[in-house]
Amino acid sequence: MSETAVKAPGVPDANRWKALAFIAIAQLMVVLDATIVNIAMPSAQQDLGISDGNRQWIVTAYALAFGGLLLFGGRIADLWGRKRAFVTGLAGFAAASALGGAATNEAMMFGARALQGAFGALLAPAALSLLAVMFTDAKERAKAFGIYGAIAGGGGAVGLILGGFLTEYLDWRWTFFVNIPFAIVAAAGAYFVIREPEGGRNRSSLDIPGVILSTLGLVSLVYGFTRAESDGWSDSLTVGMFVASGVLLLAFVIVESKVKAPLLPLRVITERNRGGVYLSLGLAIIAMFGLFLFLTYYLQVVKGYSPVKTGFAFLPMIVGMITGSTQIGTRLMTRVAPRLLMGPGFLVAALGMLLLTRMEIGSSYAAVLLPAMLLLGLGMGTAFMPAMSLATYGIEPRDAGVASAMVNTSQQVGGAIGTALLNTIAASATTSYIKDHIAGAASKPQQQLVQLEGMVHGYTSAIWFAVGILVAAAAIALTLVNAGKPELGQATGANAEDAEDAVQIPVVAH
Repeated sequence: MSETAVKAPGVPDANRWKALAFIAIAQLMVVLDATIVNIAMPSAQQDLGISDGNRQWIVTAYALAFGGLLLFGGRIADLWGRKRAFVTGLAGFAAASALGGAATNEAMMFGARALQGAFGALLAPAALSLLAVMFTDAKERAKAFGIYGAIAGGGGAVGLILGGFLTEYLDWRWTFFVNIPFAIVAAAGAYFVIREPEGGRNRSSLDIPGVILSTLGLVSLVYGFTRAESDGWSDSLTVGMFVASGVLLLAFVIVESKVKAPLLPLRVITERNRGGVYLSLGLAIIAMFGLFLFLTYYLQVVKGYSPVKTGFAFLPMIVGMITGSTQIGTRLMTRVAPRLLMGPGFLVAALGMLLLTRMEIGSSYAAVLLPAMLLLGLGMGTAFMPAMSLATYGIEPRDAGVASAMVNTSQQVGGAIGTALLNTIAASATTSYIKDHIAGAASKPQQQLVQLEGMVHGYTSAIWFAVGILVAAAAIALTLVNAGKPELGQATGANAEDAEDAVQIPVVAH
């Protein structure tokens, strides 16, 4: 087959496996960035003089931009072509990473994180939809996304350990600079190797009202939760943000139902299985993202772990996720209905979360944290594989970008809400505990002990809410998702409506 910029429809791309390698490098960069920044946060916070109230903006600035702009990014990928969107997203992400590494104050850091989020919103749906349209045979698709998922999961482990080494032995700034070589290699490889199938673009005019309403609505929603953490739930601006978000998102739905070429065709989200996936995944991510923040601070502040030791301490969760997705989810996905993996998977994760409610200052890592992390990883990994396969259930190629974006939107908005909501619950419980117990602490060491006890009490109080959220995610998956086990075969062009489109792995950006 002669290689051109665009390949003929229905013909497998000879370079598709090479393309997978460069797409996986981009995914590795995004996952590295997420986990590295987690480990580096305490050091960056201290160096730049960021207050405890503002520290979550290192996470939230990224999530606001990423979550708010994902639908727009997915639509741009469908309009421009996924290859062009992918390369542009990589170049922008590298530049924003350089800016973050050079940050001299909190405003520069938050701005860099927002820019990373904006370019990530272009990169993530382009990467996922490229694989969806390039791998058209069901068996090949499962294999390709299995490899992609294993690299993504392994990247999480590499990021945790690399983040610890960079923070401890070099400087937290290198946790940003390390993205640049990954982006250059992935962009150069993609430019020369990727060939998009013909006829997959959606060249309809851009839905500008939809872009404005969805972006403002999602940003207002996430900012409302973020502001509640610092100013309380009854604060007038907090309430105003929630009201504005409700009005804007309702207006968005009305606009999308009437315009000729909507940003988010309602057919993408109203299908029962896809709707169930978006909702249950969003809830599960709310529970997980708050937990990442608590465990990082628990291990480093309460237990006194170094950044490197903290990175290694997270490994069982990553191992559990890889095992759950590649050994359990992938093997059973073609044998049982998706809900029979998703529901039990979320419940196993909830059991792991339940173990963490026993955390105390002197808790043993081996007795409490290790089994909890293994269960969390196994449960989430097992649930994610079938959930991602359903995320583009029966989708048309022209909607592949926006459907991929919708999966990421539910995760990113869930992540920002989880960080803000669970942080609020934890901070409130900590304040109450210290207020009730500080009077009985006469000496300074006793007062410091009460402070640490209050911190851990806050974490466990919030984790109880996370348990409930995961149980709700399981109930939604078991109730709404009713698809049978996937049928093997082709899922191209005309029969894409009737087949599973792609097994996708979430880009969990933090």
